[in-house]
Amino acid sequence: MSSRPAKKWFNVTDYYRMADTGILTGKDHVELIEGEIIKMSPIGSRHAACVNRLTAYLHAVVQNAAIVSVQNPVHLDEYSEPEPDLTLLKPRKDFYANAHPLPADVLLIIEVSDTSFEYDRDIKLPLYAKAGIPEVWLIDLQNEKIEIHRQPVANRYKISTAHKRGASFQSAAIADASIVVDKILG
Repeated sequence: MSSRPAKKWFNVTDYYRMADTGILTGKDHVELIEGEIIKMSPIGSRHAACVNRLTAYLHAVVQNAAIVSVQNPVHLDEYSEPEPDLTLLKPRKDFYANAHPLPADVLLIIEVSDTSFEYDRDIKLPLYAKAGIPEVWLIDLQNEKIEIHRQPVANRYKISTAHKRGASFQSAAIADASIVVDKILG
């Protein structure tokens, strides 16, 4: 009788303990997804430029109505703490100094994908839906489009739309603003 070796799932406490003891360092570009430590893709210049454009654009649009958090952790549950490219958070006086934001703190998550679109769509998007994140944007740099996902139910979103160059859209997370695709894609 043969059996498969069992996987060891890590929780957030294990993950931070590995960092505290030096097993994981600042040079490791990883995130915790469903109990697994996932090596993230290197950030290329197109990806970095898009994140920079988004950061400036969102700061101008939301002003003090939200905190724009760039590539910082969101504590989804005991086994997942991804680091989305951008997150719009509910304002808090301590700017989340005492703990990473939880799903209830999140207004919007944005993932910028140059080479990781399938991973972001197939793995991270259902994870965000399961956690109840109200709105997620997947920016597909290869195909120059932005997918908007809203109204999470179980591990999927009820409403999904795609927007290409020349288009604009409304975001439930950003009141009274028309988001222009070309300003994000550059």
